Amino acid sequence: MASNTTPHHSGNSSLKFTKGAQGMKIYPRNFNIVWGNDTRYWNVPKNTDLAAELCQVSWLEVTGGVVGTKAAKSYEVGFSVSLNPDAFGWGKYPIYIMIKRGNEEKATWTKIMINPNQKGQFEIKGRLVIGSDHQIEGSDDGKLSFGLYEVWSGKWKGGLKIHHAYVKEC
Repeated sequence: MASNTTPHHSGNSSLKFTKGAQGMKIYPRNFNIVWGNDTRYWNVPKNTDLAAELCQVSWLEVTGGVVGTKAAKSYEVGFSVSLNPDAFGWGKYPIYIMIKRGNEEKATWTKIMINPNQKGQFEIKGRLVIGSDHQIEGSDDGKLSFGLYEVWSGKWKGGLKIHHAYVKEC
């Protein structure tokens, strides 16, 4: 186990949102990863642009966030991922992408099934659609939070690499 006193990796969940055609890339060092400081479960790189590799967990929870988003805009969040040849635990149970904006209690959840035979790098994504009537009165901190989850099955899974996440305005 890593020498850090907590088993969880804490990243920077308050990066300033930058708008770009391909969206803003967020690398794994900036994620909060449950069990991410324990090398039995995750390999989180010290280099900012390398993939985080899931060794094995029964509780997948990877979260992040950006500040500086706008209340009346819609956003897409995605993760660029790949599976190692020896990946296991995928395909039977869905994973979920969660996105929420500001201090809202309501989040948008997107259910995704990962094909265990998927080769190469691929994207999984969710979208938070915000109508023009959607305002967060007095509590708009401009923060967009997101996460990747599979915490309900209790089944072990491994061999997933997370190359980066992205946030883009739709």
